[in-house]
Amino acid sequence: MPSKVSCLYVLTVICWASALWYLSISRPTSSYVSQQSTPARKAARRATNVTFGNIRTRPLNPHAFDFIINEPKKCETNVPFLVILITTTHKEFDARQAIRETWGDESTFSDLRIITLFLLGRSADAVLNQMVEQESEIFHDIVVEDFVDSYHNLTLKTLMGMRWVATFCNQAKYVMKTDSDIFVNMDNLVYKLLKPATKPRRRYFTGYVINGGPIRDMRSKWYMPRDLYPESKYPPFCSGTGYVFSADVAELIYKTSLHTRLLHLEDVYVGVCLRKLAIHPYQNSGFNHWKMAYSLCRYRRVITVHQISPEEMHRIWNDMTSKKHLKC
Repeated sequence: MPSKVSCLYVLTVICWASALWYLSISRPTSSYVSQQSTPARKAARRATNVTFGNIRTRPLNPHAFDFIINEPKKCETNVPFLVILITTTHKEFDARQAIRETWGDESTFSDLRIITLFLLGRSADAVLNQMVEQESEIFHDIVVEDFVDSYHNLTLKTLMGMRWVATFCNQAKYVMKTDSDIFVNMDNLVYKLLKPATKPRRRYFTGYVINGGPIRDMRSKWYMPRDLYPESKYPPFCSGTGYVFSADVAELIYKTSLHTRLLHLEDVYVGVCLRKLAIHPYQNSGFNHWKMAYSLCRYRRVITVHQISPEEMHRIWNDMTSKKHLKC
């Protein structure tokens, strides 16, 4: 036979359960209350104040990521002529180091300030994150935001670079965005394309311009779902392997991206933003988005070459710098 204490315990539980059940059916939830507590007349009044301009202030694609690693004072002491943004991944230390020791060396031009920055997201591997932090403490040329670092987030990585320039280095003259497996002929980029002695251009964008359309084959690396991009043609866009633009465009693209549906194909997405801005990218045959067999005279004519390993980068750089006196 159950004791008096057991009976009281059971009775108490039953009472609490009954009370909670009663409250749940007789009182609205907190979220429901918050939506209904304002009289309908006031809600209608708020709706009449909604304008097209107000709608545009609410980001469709808010870039709500914090900087994990940043170099906010990189441009404070000396305004750079050129900022080079290089998308990379955590494991590509050899590629980053090769760039630092060759074409990305910030001291290459004694009369011009060049800044090189490597762009990353956050790795799922804590050890890799720690290694990048240590690398940053040594070289101070790495910027990281807290989105997941992946191929499909390459657009976020590029927008992070645009945001960085607009926020911390908006007085720069030009910006280049490129990848970690690209060789850049800096002499051609600086002296033949950008020409420091001339007046800096505005609303300027150039690279290898592609006129194409979405690939609907799901097996393709560049597959674009129809529901994400229903149009049959892309706007003209520059290959993401390397493009150059005036620094004012960085802020324009970043702000435009806040109201532009995100696409995982970074170069296409930048082209979509440029179309909204009515900025037409200029074709430049010096930008190569494919691999070229090395030839001293051939590489002297280009600005970028794709698919270059760290070992090749050192070999090409050493050969070109040691043979500047030779004619082609």
